[in-house]
Amino acid sequence: MVVALIIACEVGFWVLLALGLGARYLLRWRRTSVVLLLCEPVLELVLFAVTAWDLKNGAEPGWEHGLAALYIGYTVAYGHYTIRWLDGHAAHRLAGGPPPAKPPRYGMPRARHEGALWLRTLLAAAVAGALLQGAVWYVGDGGDVSSLRSFQWTALRVAALHGVIALTYLLWPKKAPVGAPGPGAGTFAQTPTGTRPEGTRLEGTRLETAPGTARPATTEEPQTNDGTAARRTRWSA
Repeated sequence: MVVALIIACEVGFWVLLALGLGARYLLRWRRTSVVLLLCEPVLELVLFAVTAWDLKNGAEPGWEHGLAALYIGYTVAYGHYTIRWLDGHAAHRLAGGPPPAKPPRYGMPRARHEGALWLRTLLAAAVAGALLQGAVWYVGDGGDVSSLRSFQWTALRVAALHGVIALTYLLWPKKAPVGAPGPGAGTFAQTPTGTRPEGTRLEGTRLETAPGTARPATTEEPQTNDGTAARRTRWSA
């Protein structure tokens, strides 16, 4: 029964998500979509209640109870992240919104992204471990809790492995290939020496746009009677 409920909760998660996004971007029913998306956590509460009820009725703790705890932990940590990611894609494809930003691929931004994902995995492991520990205390010394303990170690191993992978991006940052645009590409432009587009200022060898600032322009006047050149600078926007 618990396994069947886990499958039903997974199917229900995607069905509610599809209905919620469809109501928001196809039918323009924003309030209805909010109600549908808020029903997502109810699935985890139902799964938790049924698992506890199954144990209360004398069911022997097994792998299905451990799997239920892992599933709840994962949805707590990654459920909102998944909904937000799919919401951005739905807004782009169904409502003409801007394309969602892609995660960084190189350098320290990639390391920070991987570290944030690891924190989610750590939260999932913590939630699953707490639920499993509660089940161990609930069963007490009268039942076999070895499977529950096994799933606790599984959650810890997954979090540790993900942490090692995330750490590699920090210690050995992934370098961008030669010619790939880096952060801030397009901010500066190179121009030939002695030329300057309108509305820009020259700093060293880089040309930096300065919108809204004045642009100096020089005009030369004929020499005066005393032989000195009179140069007047006027400023134009």
